[in-house]
Amino acid sequence: MAKTATYWQRGETLDYVNGTGTLIPAGTVLAVGSKHIGVAGTDIPDGETGSVHVVGVFEIPKKSGTALAFGDPVKFDDTNGIDKDADGTATIGYAARKAEADELTAFVKLQG
Repeated sequence: MAKTATYWQRGETLDYVNGTGTLIPAGTVLAVGSKHIGVAGTDIPDGETGSVHVVGVFEIPKKSGTALAFGDPVKFDDTNGIDKDADGTATIGYAARKAEADELTAFVKLQG
């Protein structure tokens, strides 16, 4: 017998339960699994559920000295921010426009 599915939501924004012990401010970049990130849509108090955007284009701090071309695959970590994902193992999205090496941020289209 075929498996069936029931529609739940569009999926651009997902519910996120904050178990960090502190408030997550709106705009915070959050790891969503090992190959995805989301951006807190609102302040999320500890122990509460809030919205996290997982689709869209966001301006995110970028690793110093890294230049990006439009469409370059990118990865993210809390230390460096956005960086080019040269080997494709941790891609969370792609550069939504060119970023020079001396720029502090990059526009990133999230993979969702």
